[in-house]
This record gives sequence, C-alpha cells and structure tokens, in this order.
Amino acid sequence: MFRKRFLLINSRLVSLAPVLLLWVAFAQQPQSSKPDFGELEKVALAELAETNTPGAAVGVVSGDRLVFAKGFGVSNVETGAPVTPDMLFRLGSTTKMFTAAALVTLAEEGKLKLDEPIGKYAKGLSPKIAGLTAHQLLSHTAGLNDDATMFGRHDDEALADTVRALKDDFFFAPPGRIWSYSNPGYWLAGYLIEAVDDKPYADVLEERLFKPIGMRRTTLRPTMAMTWPLAQGHDVSGRDKPVVVRPFADNAGNWPAGSIFSSVDDLSRFVIAFMNGGQIEGKQVLSPSLIKQLSSPHADEPGSEWKYGYGLGIIKNRGVLMVEHGGARSGFGSLIRMAPDHRFAVIILVNRTGGSLSKSAEKAMELMLPLEAKVESGPKPIAMTEVEMVRYIGVYGAQPNRIEIAIKDGTLLFKGMGVEAPIVKLGESRFSATGSSRTVDFALVPGSDGKAEFLVLREGVFSRVQSQH
Repeated sequence: MFRKRFLLINSRLVSLAPVLLLWVAFAQQPQSSKPDFGELEKVALAELAETNTPGAAVGVVSGDRLVFAKGFGVSNVETGAPVTPDMLFRLGSTTKMFTAAALVTLAEEGKLKLDEPIGKYAKGLSPKIAGLTAHQLLSHTAGLNDDATMFGRHDDEALADTVRALKDDFFFAPPGRIWSYSNPGYWLAGYLIEAVDDKPYADVLEERLFKPIGMRRTTLRPTMAMTWPLAQGHDVSGRDKPVVVRPFADNAGNWPAGSIFSSVDDLSRFVIAFMNGGQIEGKQVLSPSLIKQLSSPHADEPGSEWKYGYGLGIIKNRGVLMVEHGGARSGFGSLIRMAPDHRFAVIILVNRTGGSLSKSAEKAMELMLPLEAKVESGPKPIAMTEVEMVRYIGVYGAQPNRIEIAIKDGTLLFKGMGVEAPIVKLGESRFSATGSSRTVDFALVPGSDGKAEFLVLREGVFSRVQSQH
C-alpha cells in the first residue's frame, strides 16, 4: 500500500544543517511507488475470457478515495454496450451487509433489541419463527432452512406474505445450535425492518443508508434501476456462449437477502465510510458502533477458519484481516472485500450467474497489501481409527441432496453430490472426498452423544436423519 511522504520545512525556524540531515534521512528511506493497475487490468480481462463472463466493473479503494474504477467487457452481449464504473449490477447476497446495517441502525435508535423475540415487533409469524431473535437472523444461527427463489412478485406486500407463509417446520436445527447460511433469515430481517420503521423495506434502506451515504443510483426497485445505465444479467448454463436472462429475475419477497442494484462508484462510498469511522467527505453517515457490530465475529463456520459477523464474513487472508461478502444470483455475481486495518477494499461486479473474478480480487490485494506468501500445500491427512469412523457414519439430509457416510473394508466412504470416494480427515472436524469429477470438502459437527449430528457443505448444512450400522 503506497504512502505519500511530505517534508515540511520552515526555513525561518531551522538552520540549513538540520535541513540537510533531514533531507538525507528522507532520501535514504525506501520510496513506495504507485501501484501498476495495468497489471490488474490484464488479469481482469484474462479472467473474463477464462470464466466466459460478458462484463465486469472493478473498483479499488485506498484510504478515503476510490483510486481505481474501470469497466471491462460488455454489459449486454446483444448490443455490445461497454461496462462503465457507474453502471448498475444486481448484487446478490452482498445485499446482506446493507440489510444488517439498516436493522442494527434501528436497534441503536432503541426501536428494537437484537436479543429479543422478533414476534414482539413483527406480527403474523408462526410461533416458533416469532421466537427467533434479530441476532440469530443476522448471524445465520437461527436454524432455518435455506432457499432462494429468483422469480416471483414485484410488489412491496410480497415480503410480508413470503415470511408469514413460513411455518414452524422450516427449521432443520434448534435456534442457536449451529451456524448455517440462510437466505430466509434475511427475508425475516427485512420484514422486521419494515415492521419497526413502518415503511417498505426498500424505502427504509433508501432513506437510512443510500441517500445519507450519497449512493445516488442504488436501489432495490427494478423500475428505478432501469432508468440508469444497467448491465443485463447473463447465464451460460449448458451453453457455449452467455445469453441474456429473460425475463429479468426478480422476487420482492426475497429482496433483503440479495437484490440491491448498485455500481462500483456507489458501493465505494459505503466502503469508504465503513473503513473511515463512518465518515465520508467530512460527514458522519454510519456510526462507529454499527461498523463494529457488523464486523465483529458472532458465529463460527463449522470446520473452517471463517467467522460471521452481521452480513459480513471475517477471515485472515494471507496474514491480513478481511471482512467481506460475495453474491451470486440469476444473471449476476459480486464481491466486496475490505481490509479495514489497511483501509483497502476491492469491489467486483459481474453480469453472469454466480460469477466472480477471484484472481482479479487477489491481484488487487497483491498490489496494495502486505500479504504473506501463498501456502501451496494443504493440511496433511490425519489417521482415523474405526471407533472414530463409526461416530461419523449415517445418512444426512434428504433427496435430492441425500448424503451417506459408510464404512467399507475399513475405509470411510462419502456417497452423494455426484461423488463416491474415500474420506480423508484434514482437521478436528474437517474432511475431504475426491471423486472422478470433483472434490467435496465438508465438516462434521458432533452432537451431545459424540456422534456426528450435522454435515456441513458449501451448499448448506444437513442434519443426520439416520444412523448406519
């Protein structure tokens, strides 16, 4: 990360000799050079081609400035219109940090308490769901199943109708038992925002976040987004070339979990405020206590070094503490990665379903941060006794995602997700199974009896539904 050094000398107050000494000392210091963002541009263009992604917008924040912002590729494969940094993309789950920020803001104003049942503030919920707390929703510890429906209604009433339709059987685990990523938890958080502020969720975020921060084009409403330059979403599933997603995916009942439209230019303003004590351009737009709440660890992801705050994942990446969230939805993908200690951030928006430019994000980090060297080798396998293996066997989840762990000829086997392969233990609760087409990394979380109770995959958390003997 580069710094500008200034030597301010008042010749009326100091003699020539000390000035010369100061100058020599300054000249002998290693001088930092401005990062070569041309390297980042090359990586981004190459990664677009590698991932079959039509276009992307990339931004880099340093200190209190957006020091790099550029569009790559096209916003629409049919028109060939170029991507620009002020162009809107739909974020996907990166939305969650904004939903969390709005809800915590309301709590700081005394309009709710994060550790009280949400049914005290939001009406019409099933009894068990009404007993959840905002803390559990924001930290993904509510024990709720996961879901994401891309297509649905477009009216403000859709959110309330969607969450009121959730029943007490929508749980896979007792609240507080285990961390498990759940989009519906953030639908509920959005509905709680509506109930507490007595306004539609989209309007609350507009008034409490977007306008004060100066995110002029950021919105949740498609009919507003389409009045600005807007990247079209694309999909490549089963195709050689990306095609425009038609109709445009939208479901107002799911907005709080992943539906903000924003740009690199607008998002940089939120990031600058977040990393500068809540201030931007001399104006206090976020409270320091809000920033601390969002970026403090509230839950551990099983079998991983990841922790989760409120709407933000927390991890050390090559020796540097990062807070971040990615997004993946129909037609789009996104990433906001911040290193608050260094006041650095990279913002990446792409117009392909679930797209990400991980190499580009890493190149931006390498240009700006004091990263440790990459560790090429992974953890060494740990031997398992048969007594230990017996604690893991069973059936987890249900069709079509049923997973079986069994013992055959003294070897622990993984069966499911298109993989049937021996299991290798990599850590206290970390495991891996490599089949002919893919590797599945997972965690096993024990219950009170010492036997595995949950199997944790990137795709979600599965309860053990049946023991195998």
